[in-house]
Amino acid sequence: MNKRDFSNLPLSKEMLHNLSEIGYKEMTPIQTESLPFILEGRDVIAQAKTGSGKTAAFGIGLLHKLQVKKFRVQSLILCPTRELADQVAKELRMLARFSHNIKILTLCGGTAFGPQLGSLRHGAHIIVGTPGRILKHLKKATLSLEDVDMLVLDEADRMLDMGFSEEINEVLAFVPKEKQTLLFSATYTDEIMGISASIQKDAINVKTTSTEVANKITERFYEVQNSQKLKTVINILSNFKPENVIIFANTKAEVAEIAETLQKNRIDALAIHGDLEQYERNDVLVQFANKSCPVLVATDVAARGLDIKELSMVINYDLPHGEETYTHRIGRTARAGMEGLAFTLISPYEADKADEYKNESRLFEDAEALKVVNGFEMKPQNITLVIEGGKKDKVRAGDILGALTGEAGLSGSSIGKIDIYDKQSYVAIESKKVDEAHEKLKNGKIKGKKFSVWIL
Repeated sequence: MNKRDFSNLPLSKEMLHNLSEIGYKEMTPIQTESLPFILEGRDVIAQAKTGSGKTAAFGIGLLHKLQVKKFRVQSLILCPTRELADQVAKELRMLARFSHNIKILTLCGGTAFGPQLGSLRHGAHIIVGTPGRILKHLKKATLSLEDVDMLVLDEADRMLDMGFSEEINEVLAFVPKEKQTLLFSATYTDEIMGISASIQKDAINVKTTSTEVANKITERFYEVQNSQKLKTVINILSNFKPENVIIFANTKAEVAEIAETLQKNRIDALAIHGDLEQYERNDVLVQFANKSCPVLVATDVAARGLDIKELSMVINYDLPHGEETYTHRIGRTARAGMEGLAFTLISPYEADKADEYKNESRLFEDAEALKVVNGFEMKPQNITLVIEGGKKDKVRAGDILGALTGEAGLSGSSIGKIDIYDKQSYVAIESKKVDEAHEKLKNGKIKGKKFSVWIL
C-alpha cells in the first residue's frame, strides 16, 4: 500500500475523483505528514516552502470540513500578498470542483473596495485575503467571521516580515475562540513559535523541510598576515559568492576600516558598532535584514539581537575570544536546514590559540589557494525607502503595501520586508523598481496623508 495515496484519507468519492482529474496523483511530504491531523480537526504548525503542496494540504482539509448548505464564511485564509492570495484562491477553486456552489472570495488591498462590498453582500464560504484589507472590512462591519471554524495563516513568516503582526492580532479578535488553526511558515523563528503558542491548542508540529536537509556548516581557517587580511576577505567573498555575510571583528576601529575598504572595492557593506546612535543602528540593521545590503561588519556586542533567517556566511576577521563566542557567531548561519559557510582568519601570533580549534571536521587551508577574481562586486538585491511616518501616525504595513500595489502599481513580489517604528517606516524595494516606487510614494498618499519619503 502506498502511504502517499490520497485514497488512504477519509475523503469523499467525489473529492478523490476530482483530485485524480486535476492531476493530484499522490501526496507530497507536507500533505502526507499534515493531512491526517488536519482531517482529524487538530491544530497544525507546519514548516513548508512555496511549491511544497501546502495549499492543497490546508485546502483539502477545509473543503472536507465545509458545510456547503450553510452559506456563511466558514474558513479564513490570511496571506502576505495579493499575488499569493490569488494563487491560493485559484487552487482552492480547482480543488472545490467536486461540489457545486462553493463560493471562494478574495479580499486584498491594492484593489477597489466597492466591488468587494458587492461580492460580500452575495455571501461566501471561504475568504482568502491580506490582513490589512480583511481588517478594514471587519471594522466597517462589511464582513462577519462569527461562523469561522478554520483559520489558516499561510507564509506566516513573510507576513511578519512585512509588518502584519498587529493586523493579524486584530483580525483574530473577530474570530471565534473555538476553531481549528493551521499555521504554515518556511522558517521557525521565535516569533512564529510565539504566535503558535498564543493562537493554537496542542498543535501538531510538522517539519518536512529541516528533516530533509540536516544543518551543515563548513568551517575553514586561514593563517594570514595582518596586512593581507582585507585582501583575503575580498578573495573569500569573490570565490564563494555568498548572498549575505556577517564579518565579525574584535574592535570598533577594525569594523569601520573593513567596511570602508570593502566599499572602495565595489562590495556594498555597512558597519555596526557601539558608537552608533540608535537611529543609525536601526538604519543599518534594517538594511541588512531586508537585503538592501549584502555585507554587515560588526562587533559581537553590536550584533546582539540580530535575527537573520537565512545567512549564507560568517567571517571571523579575528580569532574570537574563546570557543563559546566562536560557536555563537557561526551558529547564525545554516539555520532552518540551510547549509552555511564559516571562515576564520588567524594572525601568525594567534597560531598557538588556533590549535585549540583543530578537529576532524574543520579545514585549515592555505589562503594563497583562493583565486583572485577580477571585476567582482556585491550589490544589494533591494534598496530601502524610508517613510517619515510610523506607529504614532497610525501607519500600518497594509497601508504602505496598499499604496505601493494600488496607485503606485508595483507587484507584491517587488516589495520586501516592511519595518514600522514609532516615527518612521522602512520598506525594501527591488533595486530596479526603487526609483519608480520612490516617485509614486513621494507624489502620492498613504492613508490619505502625504509623508516625506527618501531612499536610504
